[in-house]
Amino acid sequence: MTNRSTGTRRILRHPAALLLAAALATPLLAGCGGTGAAAPVELRAAAPASRPAVDPAQVAATAAATDAFGLDLLHALTAQPDAAGGNLVVSPSGLATLLAMLLPGARGATAGELAKALHTELDPLQYALATGALNRPVPATDRLTLRRSDDLWTQQGLAVEPGYLADLAAAFDTGVHQADFAKDPDGARKTVNAAVEKATDGRIKDLFGRDAITPSTRLVLTDALYLKARWAAAFKPSHTADRPFHKLDGSTPAVPTMAQTGEFKYADGSGGILGEPWQAVELPYADGALVMDLIVPAQGGFAAFAKGLDQPQLDRVLGALAERPVDLRLPRFRFGTSKELTPALRSLGVSSAFDKADLTGIAKEPLVVGTVVQKATVEVDEEGTVAAAGSGAGVDVAAAPNADRPVQVHLDRPFLFLIRDARGGAPLFLGQVTDPSAK
Repeated sequence: MTNRSTGTRRILRHPAALLLAAALATPLLAGCGGTGAAAPVELRAAAPASRPAVDPAQVAATAAATDAFGLDLLHALTAQPDAAGGNLVVSPSGLATLLAMLLPGARGATAGELAKALHTELDPLQYALATGALNRPVPATDRLTLRRSDDLWTQQGLAVEPGYLADLAAAFDTGVHQADFAKDPDGARKTVNAAVEKATDGRIKDLFGRDAITPSTRLVLTDALYLKARWAAAFKPSHTADRPFHKLDGSTPAVPTMAQTGEFKYADGSGGILGEPWQAVELPYADGALVMDLIVPAQGGFAAFAKGLDQPQLDRVLGALAERPVDLRLPRFRFGTSKELTPALRSLGVSSAFDKADLTGIAKEPLVVGTVVQKATVEVDEEGTVAAAGSGAGVDVAAAPNADRPVQVHLDRPFLFLIRDARGGAPLFLGQVTDPSAK
């Protein structure tokens, strides 16, 4: 599914991405929206009539890789001082999809670092196709809505490689839009943000903050995810009551806590996994397509358990789940997280993408990733869950040295000097100046 932005636009459907690339290389007119943001022209790389087959084993491997990547991301973010011990929600799927959209255009060290961070050894296109297969839509019902849109926003006139557009179309059915980042970066930013907000039913606002999109921006990738799901067995509001919640700092505020008794998948353990006692329970959503897994370490063991949890250990926890009667209490909660993810990705080994990127599979113009952002929200109550995430990457033209700009040489501290014969290089005088005011 693709975002549909308001305003004047033109949609083209071509069987060959080459025609789209030619269109992208030609500046197109854009109108003005009511917010002052320039309404982009929308084009579309037609997905193949028959999508490439994806090996189920590759899809399963990519799912496991996304789990591992998500845990790495969680650890990286909770290690930051401003997030330690606080609420946090991220979308591993959203960020992995965003990077999967970038990966087919990466080369050399940039591609290697992205693949390593994503825990994949698949060819970039295979990984993109497997990620797209994981993101396949779930049929909407009155009890379950799961929507996703993946879009590429390009600078007018940027000659995007046709092979890259074809890969995005095949894997993600990506919508391609044009905007004028160079002349109206803030208007383009508002247009991108408005599309993500619409795709997430208003839950994700202002994905890209002020100054995140600049005149140097050449393209923007976005992934928007929206979920609204009812529990298979709803909690009765009459059973919700204020109950104490034991916080990490030792305080115990009373919080609205839901309650029900029923058959759920459950597991517990101690010693074998991270040495910390834990309990896990799985709550199914209506129609059985989605579940929520909850893992609670024993009091006092949260920090060690969370810090040490990795993908194989998570697999062991989830693999131990089995049906049994459960007396369940679950606090209602609602919060959001907004992060600029460049530091976290750097900590996971992705550096060249931000410094000396090789993104020549996207365009021949030298490009570098300028920013990676994600906003996510989650709300859990008696009826079910509403969650949304917006993930975005801004790709800029790589800065080149400016030969016309004078370099600063300020002799405002002690210095050495040399007077030499220019013909033969012999030093005539050599000295140092430590106090120019001395006579």
